[in-house]
Amino acid sequence: MTQGIHAPPHPRSSHQRRYDIDALRVFAFGLLIFYHVGMFYASDWHWHVKSQYSSEVLQRVMLMVNPWRMPLIFLVSGFASYFLLRKLGRNGFARSRVWRLLLPLLFGMVVIVPPQAYLQAVANGGFEGHYGEFLWRYLTLQSWPPKAFDGSDIGVTWNHLWYLPYLLTYSLILSLLAPFLRRPIGRGLVQGFQNLGGWQLFVVPVLLFVVYDFLLYDRFPATYAWHNDWHSHAVYFTAFILGYVMATADRLWRELQRLRWPAIVLAVSTYLLYFHVEVHEFLPTSVNRAGRRLLSNYNGWFWLLAVLGWAHHLLNRPFSWLPYATEAVFSWYILHQTITIVAGVALTKYQLGPAVEPLLVVLATVIGCAAIHEFAIRRWRLLRPLFGLKSMPAGETNFVQHRPI
Repeated sequence: MTQGIHAPPHPRSSHQRRYDIDALRVFAFGLLIFYHVGMFYASDWHWHVKSQYSSEVLQRVMLMVNPWRMPLIFLVSGFASYFLLRKLGRNGFARSRVWRLLLPLLFGMVVIVPPQAYLQAVANGGFEGHYGEFLWRYLTLQSWPPKAFDGSDIGVTWNHLWYLPYLLTYSLILSLLAPFLRRPIGRGLVQGFQNLGGWQLFVVPVLLFVVYDFLLYDRFPATYAWHNDWHSHAVYFTAFILGYVMATADRLWRELQRLRWPAIVLAVSTYLLYFHVEVHEFLPTSVNRAGRRLLSNYNGWFWLLAVLGWAHHLLNRPFSWLPYATEAVFSWYILHQTITIVAGVALTKYQLGPAVEPLLVVLATVIGCAAIHEFAIRRWRLLRPLFGLKSMPAGETNFVQHRPI
């Protein structure tokens, strides 16, 4: 949550603002919010609760963004961490991360997330009773029936807020790793990545993710429980570090912008090929499975390159909405899934149909997040730090300070 994203001194400008990175953060979290609305309707994928309506077409669209949506968020977080670490120093950076991430996580687990767990427990037959009874049992860490809700084996859950402890962990590791990255070996690795161009940029970095996939994916399937989630950690920590080393790589950003058209063509092409292989399974099972993994990793990387290149080309300018959106998006992230689930469970009882119901769930999520942020979170001093926002200066009543994660 740095104070805006700024590039290092440039020969033509001593203080060049990176508006595209701020805009990318808004885009990445906005995509995540709509993705979670889609999970309420995806036909074959497990989620906390589900609508009576489902859609295979929607699931295919979501499959297009699935390989790169979370790596993009951790990339953007790595960008911001570079500037915050440079500004605050290692110790200040670590303290800032603990305060800005741990406090919203604890608040979210106690206040924001429990309604999700309650509705899932009721839907799964793991609890009967009103919300107050559930909340008391949840907060006092009592035992639950097996699979009452995601996390019931532990007794509490962070659900969609798992990003916060993961980012906190990676940030603390970065504070320890930063001196190594300034030494000759570390500097050489960083410069080697920053100097990639052309076909190397399309082929070389993704090899790390391919290795992670083949070595770790089957042994450590994603749980988002932090413990023993080694494949997820490998992917997301690597994306976070790549974002950190890309932050001031001007040459690399120019190359991403130059390659934006080949990147989007490769992204769409590999997605279509991946979908064809998955649906038809025309190869032997083992070969088909390996091919899907390889295609998924390259497809995700091509999408990342395309998104970064097009964002740098189109969004690196001072939009009037950007400062407000950059601050608001983190509040929206914390709030959105609870609003989506509560609205979805309430609306699905009325059998409104597969078009009207999703539209109303989207509207409820957007309006709910916007209203709570505007009229409560950003205006009340006590709420701001609970949602990761900078404290309001004394005497200010209309304070906007965008500080990306």
